[in-house]
Amino acid sequence: MTVRNVELVEALGERYLSYALSTIMQRSLPDVRDGLKPVHRRLLYAMRELKLDPKSGYKKCARVVGDVIGKFHPHGEAAIYDAMVRLAQDFAVRFPLVDGQGNFGNIDGDSAAAMRYTEARLTAVAEALMEGLDQNAVDFKTTYDGENEEPIVMPAAFPNLLVNGATGIAVGMATSIPPHNLSEVCDGLIALIRHPNMEIGDLVKLIPGPDFPTGGILVESPENILNAYMTGRGSFRLRAKWEIESLELGQYQIIVTEIPYLVQKSKLVEKIAILLSDKKLPLLGDIRDESTDKIRLIFEPKSRTVDPSVLMESLFRHTDLDTRIPLNMNVVDGKGVPGVKNLKQVLEAFYQHRIDILERTTYFRLDKINHRLIILEGYLIAYLNLDEIIRLIRDEENPSPLMQERWGLSEIQAEAILNMRLRRLRKLEEIEIKQEHETLSQEKSELLTLLQTPSLQQNKIIQALEQIKTQFNKNTDLGRRRTLLSEAPQDVVVPIEAIIEREPVTIICSKKGWIRALKGHTIIAEDVKYKDGDAEQFILKAETTDKLLVFTTLGRFYTLTIDKLPGGRGHGDPLRLLIDLTPEEDVVDLIIHSPQEQDIKILVASSDGRGFITTRAGLVAQTRGGKQVLNVEGTKAALCRVVSGNHIAIIGQNRKLLIYKVDEIPEIARGKGVILQRYKDGGLSDVKFFTFSEGLSWKLGEKTRIETNLMVWLGKRGQGGKLPPTGFPRTNRF
Repeated sequence: MTVRNVELVEALGERYLSYALSTIMQRSLPDVRDGLKPVHRRLLYAMRELKLDPKSGYKKCARVVGDVIGKFHPHGEAAIYDAMVRLAQDFAVRFPLVDGQGNFGNIDGDSAAAMRYTEARLTAVAEALMEGLDQNAVDFKTTYDGENEEPIVMPAAFPNLLVNGATGIAVGMATSIPPHNLSEVCDGLIALIRHPNMEIGDLVKLIPGPDFPTGGILVESPENILNAYMTGRGSFRLRAKWEIESLELGQYQIIVTEIPYLVQKSKLVEKIAILLSDKKLPLLGDIRDESTDKIRLIFEPKSRTVDPSVLMESLFRHTDLDTRIPLNMNVVDGKGVPGVKNLKQVLEAFYQHRIDILERTTYFRLDKINHRLIILEGYLIAYLNLDEIIRLIRDEENPSPLMQERWGLSEIQAEAILNMRLRRLRKLEEIEIKQEHETLSQEKSELLTLLQTPSLQQNKIIQALEQIKTQFNKNTDLGRRRTLLSEAPQDVVVPIEAIIEREPVTIICSKKGWIRALKGHTIIAEDVKYKDGDAEQFILKAETTDKLLVFTTLGRFYTLTIDKLPGGRGHGDPLRLLIDLTPEEDVVDLIIHSPQEQDIKILVASSDGRGFITTRAGLVAQTRGGKQVLNVEGTKAALCRVVSGNHIAIIGQNRKLLIYKVDEIPEIARGKGVILQRYKDGGLSDVKFFTFSEGLSWKLGEKTRIETNLMVWLGKRGQGGKLPPTGFPRTNRF
């Protein structure tokens, strides 16, 4: 034994590269020519070897899987059987390659029965894929144990890659090719053969998009579809097909008849039921599954006033009734090199493969014809010298060399004459041999012309494609386009009530920052319990469809969805767990933001008396980190107030009151703002918006006092102000 020192990095790299190449080439990526991965190719070939053609009887799947493992594919039986099952599922592939008998799974997601219970045979499509294997159409290679041979690629008279699609995950790369319509693919191939310089845009007019076996509606823009086919990468948006069914008394229900590709119906129904029970689909009243061999999902609206398009839009946004199907045409080419190809390159590769197959099968046929012509010519010589040949056979012990020498026969011809039956010596047989010789000679001439004339080869392939299209479109259900093409959907405004059920709640936040939401608006403040040492700070009335804006001392706004706040049990949760407050940041105020009221304006101000007006909708933050609105620069945020009325009253800690018009405060989205009131000592204490003609009011104990003679304090923004009216609270708060 020789021990060799190797760097670990080199050893790992070498072995991992070998593994990666094996995964890419031998397991995961399909061949661009026949659209099959090695396991599929071996399955079909093993079934062909077992004589499981469409006209024969079925055999147990366990027998097929056993042959595949033993002769061609030494991998796990479960993986091989799963691959076989998928080839038999008419909801997974556009044209099944395996004709299954027994339980091969269903669209609900139920798995197939064990392989010992199911049976299978090949379909006519699989036969078309392997047509020419016995005519030297493709090269063969030895199997893993060297005892048998298997085809490197199938002759593929059927354009399987695009029609049935393919999926696979390799090391560092993946493939995802959706199914397409056979007629459209054939038309695209024929057009490309006739016009090799066609642009991809012209091809997309003939192949406008995928055609999934489960139907649905393709709602992708033509621009995106074209770009996906031009680059070989992209995605397609697929939606369920639905219709409205009218009922009595103005009621209606929505019937879903087709669901997106590879979506399991049972899991889809389960997900919708969970959303319904969690009150995430308030517009939906109930869901029922009345499917048989056809999809029939029934959605009942909450009431007949619900807009069907809004209801379906809410379902599309939250469920797999609307999905995206990826396109990644990553395939292995004829030279064994993986790469992403566009639509034209895929079609050209298939066409070139068919040219190669046509040439190989033609040469194979020519060899057979030449061999037969040689024998027929020997027969004709025998008929001309029949008596002498009979004498040689009777008199000579080894007549073959003598016959070759005397009449110039080859060894093959001499042996054929010697093996001829006596009954073929009649005159009628000689005439038939001459006719056969003439027919074969004419066929040979045609085949030679075919090999020398590219235009004839093109016509031959076009005829074959037309024949394939006709053969497999006899069944209108298989041939028709199942996936409807539609424009990209218009934006449907889904009200928040369609996503969250609208219910009244009361928001309670303590001084230590514990927050919760209690159901209803009839909450008695004295009945609310807090932790020891904690007390009430904010009590706000809201609805579950609203958002809560949290304004902090650093001038930032954080957004919380009210329906996700902790409930009334216990003391709630700390605000710092719900939003990313910094340690030096404290809550200044809470504001309820209702989506129905987008134009509400808010004043934000810092403790040094600077501020500005902004829109409430502009304060909504999209992340836990909040949104910086007010630039405090060394000071801190003091307050935020909803703007109402035409004047503002502002009072500082120095007990100076100033009143001026709201119009003097600028409206900006963010920043430091302008001087609202000027101070020598202290800072901003409180502000209040009011209508000047109605007077300024403030709380005085349990009473409310109103001052209407306000000319003394009326001024301009940025002034210092004057002492407030007699009786104004010493807290300097309105």
